[in-house]
Amino acid sequence: MKRHGMLNSHISKVLSDLGHTDYIVIADAGLPIPEGVAKIDLAIKAGTPTFTEVVDAVAEDMVIEKVIIASEIETENPETAKYLKEKFTDAISEQVSHEDFKQLTKHAKAVIRTGEITPYANIILQSGVFF
Repeated sequence: MKRHGMLNSHISKVLSDLGHTDYIVIADAGLPIPEGVAKIDLAIKAGTPTFTEVVDAVAEDMVIEKVIIASEIETENPETAKYLKEKFTDAISEQVSHEDFKQLTKHAKAVIRTGEITPYANIILQSGVFF
């Protein structure tokens, strides 16, 4: 058994397999999962686990060079938007429309589905390198 880091074996495997510029998505309970993209479903019930819990856990184990969020989060979910701005100060940040966001998820290695039920609580994490 691992002592530290990501304990979920599916997420751990995806993180280990990421190459530079690969995408993973952390999604709320309602984001559509594109056909052909692996879904890691963590949702237990509405609100569990939260988006921020999962983002925090993944960010501990992943080199993140860029984050992409839907621009609608600014007005529709300002609390989560603030959290993301404060969380990813060292990463490039990009905002796109929610429709464009959904198109980008087609290129993800995996979508991690949370139990989050607040609007636009979704993020694409682009892998960086540690060297």
